[in-house]
Formats: sequence, structure tokens, C-alpha cells
Amino acid sequence: MFSIIVVPPGNSAPEAQLRLAPGESLGFGRTAEAPDNRLTIPHPGVSRNAGTITASATFWTLSNLSTGQTYVVENPEGAGEHIKVAPGRAEAPVPFEFARVVLPAEGELLTFDVWAPRHDYLSGGGDRPGAATAPAFPLDRSKRYFLVLAALCEPRLRGEPYAVLPTTEQLMDRLRPAWPSVGRSAVQWNIDYLAVKLRLKQPPESADCGPRHNGKKESLVSLALRFDLVRESDLAVLAGQGQGQAPGEAAR
Repeated sequence: MFSIIVVPPGNSAPEAQLRLAPGESLGFGRTAEAPDNRLTIPHPGVSRNAGTITASATFWTLSNLSTGQTYVVENPEGAGEHIKVAPGRAEAPVPFEFARVVLPAEGELLTFDVWAPRHDYLSGGGDRPGAATAPAFPLDRSKRYFLVLAALCEPRLRGEPYAVLPTTEQLMDRLRPAWPSVGRSAVQWNIDYLAVKLRLKQPPESADCGPRHNGKKESLVSLALRFDLVRESDLAVLAGQGQGQAPGEAAR
């Protein structure tokens, strides 16, 4: 049974997809040698033999056969998550369920997708005696600080991993469906509160005031997306589903 699906550039039709079973490999590059087992990318900026994809049961590896060009493998669902595969690197493991291979070519960025839908997950952790483990990031999705965090993360969760973060005014506009009375000071208060709650900033009574406002927003979004504190499914709260509490209630 196949475990890896390779989607050629610009053609996602089922008949164009290339399927690999565990242990099988697929070369890719500019030339069309062995067309039954090769992905051809007819661009003069792509090496004749650019690389090789090898399927495993639940992941795949990428070999970069280029002598001078780094390849990037992006997670389209990971809001900027990516790995770099250096020239000459053999069988670099790619853990993403959905991935996009990016090949720089004469000032262009050429891409093709690789799907690895057979990810396995453990079911349950089993009941064990003793105290429960404290959560790493104790966020309450019913609070208004989570609305603010979701609005901050939304552009990058919507498939724009390098999007500029929203301004305070843009955040206010986005939050009004769920929080009609939102104001500038409330947004800034919640950003400050999140920075303290997620330990990116010392509490107000500390002598260390932490980074500036813009730096806090970038740090919050980076941390939230790296650890999946906000997922695309959480953006439903911005439409007023599960309205949060007032800012002063955020800490309770």
C-alpha cells in the first residue's frame, strides 16, 4: 500500500499524482529520464538530477543532489514551520503530514507537494496513579486574552507564514464580532497579560519590563504557533463562538 503521494507542480489531479509504497524512491529534476519513476521539473534553473524522495511507513526522506543549492521543505499547515536540506544532504527525514518542497531556480521559487497521510498516533495515555502533570501553557479559551491571541495568529494560520502581524486597529476590527466593546487599551492590556502568562515578560512589579510592544506580539505569535497553542480550528472564536470574558477577568 502506498504511504507517500507526490503532487506535481500545478497539477493536483488524481491521475497526475505519484504514489510511493514504503521503501520506494522517486527522483526529481530537469530531465525526463525514467519517466515512470521520476518527477520532471522542466526549468533551466533546476538541476538535471536535483534530488530523491524515499517513502517510509509514516514519513519520507529527501536527498538533495545539488552541489550548491539548499532546498526548503515547508509545512503549509505549520504557519512558517520548515526544515532546510543542505546541498549533498542524504535522506533528511521530513515529519510533516503535508509538505511543500521549495526549489530556488533563477530568481523563482518552484514548489511541489508531498503528502504523508499515514501518520500514526497513540490512543490514550493510560490511567496511572499520582498527581496529574501541570499544563505547560495554561490557556483558557473562554477568556478574552485568547481572542486576542487568536486574532494575532490568524494571518499566519490562514496560509501566510510570513504575513505582517496585525496592528492594534486591525486587531480591534477583527475582534468586534465577538467583542463589540473592544478598545485600544483593552487590546494592549491583553497582549501584556499574555506576555506575562506565557512567561515572555516579567510581571509589572519586576524591574525588568521586557521587550517593546511590537516585540511582544512577534514573540507571542511565534510561541503560540510553534507549540500549537492556537490552531486554525480555534479561529471560530473570532466569529463570536465561545465569547470570552472581560479583560479584568482574564486572570481568574
